[in-house]
Amino acid sequence: MFATNPYEFRRATLDDLALLKAWRSNPHVLEWWGSGEPYGEAELVDPRVARWIISINERPFAFLQDYTVHGWEDHHFAGLPKGSRGIDQYIGDPEMVGVGHGSAFIGMRMQALFDEGAPVIATDPHPDNERAIAVYKKLGFEPSGPPQETGWGLILPMLATR
Repeated sequence: MFATNPYEFRRATLDDLALLKAWRSNPHVLEWWGSGEPYGEAELVDPRVARWIISINERPFAFLQDYTVHGWEDHHFAGLPKGSRGIDQYIGDPEMVGVGHGSAFIGMRMQALFDEGAPVIATDPHPDNERAIAVYKKLGFEPSGPPQETGWGLILPMLATR
């Protein structure tokens, strides 16, 4: 798909809040992420979660977060092996949706997490988010149980291993 790695990942900062808020107001993001404020300073420095802005050719277009699944007592993935990570993301720029960027940059981050020692990567799309589920399956995720209601909403638990 892409001959070389065109993606740059950089940590999200307070300077990105306006961009994240704008992305979250786009209908294709709003449908699955809701309309709340993206993040505050406390969330951006939370050591349990790494939040990333993804760019291509110096054009920011997507957000990704990966997190320790053991950071919350009641997290639905807390039973996974030590070192497992969860991921969530969206393409904020509507012009960049549906052209292969999602599977490419998610796959890159997955490879980095596996290289850093994560035994399992988990994700939890809404069961009706067919586009996201198709991308995750393409990347090697498999459903690990039926849809379930969680503190973060209705999810389809999915897992990937190296």
